[in-house]
Amino acid sequence: MATHHPLSPQNSKDNGAAAPAALPSPTTAPTAYSYESGRTYRLDRLIGKGGFGEVYLATPTPRDDLPEQVCIKISDRLTAWLREAYFAELLGRESRALRVYDRFAEVDGSRMRYCLAMEYAEHGDLGAWLARKGAQSERFVRREIAAILRALDVVHRGQAMHRDLTPFNVFVCGDEQLKLGDFGIATHQLSRRGVTADAFNVFNAPTEIAWGKVRRWQQRDDIYQIGQIAAMLLRGDITSPMRSRDVRGLPCSDHLKEVIHRCLGVRGKRYEAAGELIAALRQRPTQLHLGRVGSLVGKRVSFTGFLSRPRSEAIAAARKAGAVVQSKPGSATDVLVRGRPNALQVAGTVGGLKLMEIRRLAARGHAVKVIGEGQFWKLVEPAKHARQNGRARKEAAVRRATKRPAVRH
Repeated sequence: MATHHPLSPQNSKDNGAAAPAALPSPTTAPTAYSYESGRTYRLDRLIGKGGFGEVYLATPTPRDDLPEQVCIKISDRLTAWLREAYFAELLGRESRALRVYDRFAEVDGSRMRYCLAMEYAEHGDLGAWLARKGAQSERFVRREIAAILRALDVVHRGQAMHRDLTPFNVFVCGDEQLKLGDFGIATHQLSRRGVTADAFNVFNAPTEIAWGKVRRWQQRDDIYQIGQIAAMLLRGDITSPMRSRDVRGLPCSDHLKEVIHRCLGVRGKRYEAAGELIAALRQRPTQLHLGRVGSLVGKRVSFTGFLSRPRSEAIAAARKAGAVVQSKPGSATDVLVRGRPNALQVAGTVGGLKLMEIRRLAARGHAVKVIGEGQFWKLVEPAKHARQNGRARKEAAVRRATKRPAVRH
């Protein structure tokens, strides 16, 4: 499993002892030298330690165009170092990925140490920042999630996956902007089937992967982790993962609830990659207006909401009228009969599972006709409604006749 790789002043659950109270003097501080750039980095303070190696707050000399302080990440793992260096190059133009200024290797006695000079996240990782700041507004969440998704989209379009999108690998930099970091277990996929799920952080992994029910990590599993981060931002809490059935309790709009629910819900219906999730955040859901159908004969029909009569009676009537009844809508569904909304739906008044599925299908080009309960009963009980309409017409005619003025001769 992956461990935390901090690049910030806060220590994580995997870090070692707290940082020393005083900085070492410049004359005694250890250094790292880059033959690539010709810079010397004075390692001022240890700010993170774990299975990956160590991270120091450092001062570069000569500074040139670098910040006054950077982070030096030192590891003895060549593969992870190469991977991070590669993704740093891939994301070099992305403002929401932690910048890597320098990459070099040094001989340290009988071993090699592999170094990265990286951007210093002055506000710490997202977990530490939320512990201080608390829950964030929906406006902030939408803006910052969309921003880090743009960096993740570059990764996904390159047929790769991050696989470690936890609050410890999202960092808060200047102006409290969120940035992606730590690509130590990121990897490419040879096909849409993904890669063997042999390296991941169980803290934020999809349940089906963490429990071993699914053996392959896909880009949609990165999306699950982004959904968790969005929920953590809204709640101001990273201590417990968000379950899809609890999304309705989030302090945000129904639209954002629906987006997060789809990130966390049934795996096969999640957004498949970052680009699709970006589009979902930008676009309000399609309003489902009631339509009309001429007949239910041969139509595949599903029901949602509360009906004025027992559901069993409606199902029997639909079958008698020649319809095929489905327990839930799918790609073969023709008609959805919509009753009164359930106030306890997972994502608000229009955020029931069936309505969300109808919108998902519509986005993929499969339109399902939505009709009201009144029209449904007219279609399945035409004779009854004809009699009622006949009686209504007669009663109306009588009322009109009784109101006619008398004819004068």
